Amino acid sequence: MFTIEHEFDATVITLVDDGEAPLQEDVVVSAFSECITVEQYDARTRTTQRISFSMAQLRDLGAALDLPEGVYIVSPGKT
Repeated sequence: MFTIEHEFDATVITLVDDGEAPLQEDVVVSAFSECITVEQYDARTRTTQRISFSMAQLRDLGAALDLPEGVYIVSPGKT
């Protein structure tokens, strides 16, 4: 299950783990014009862990999901 909310400066997608136990905490993906952040609460440390992707890193991640093992360089202007 997931939700999508459009805020003033970002689009926020929340991914809810509604499968079988053990369940993970929700994952919140926030899309800003200059970067994407991914956050998840860590109950062990009682903190929210956050990572940020540049738009180029996100493009590379998207391309990597459909490729076999290896090292790749995405050329400018190509997806």
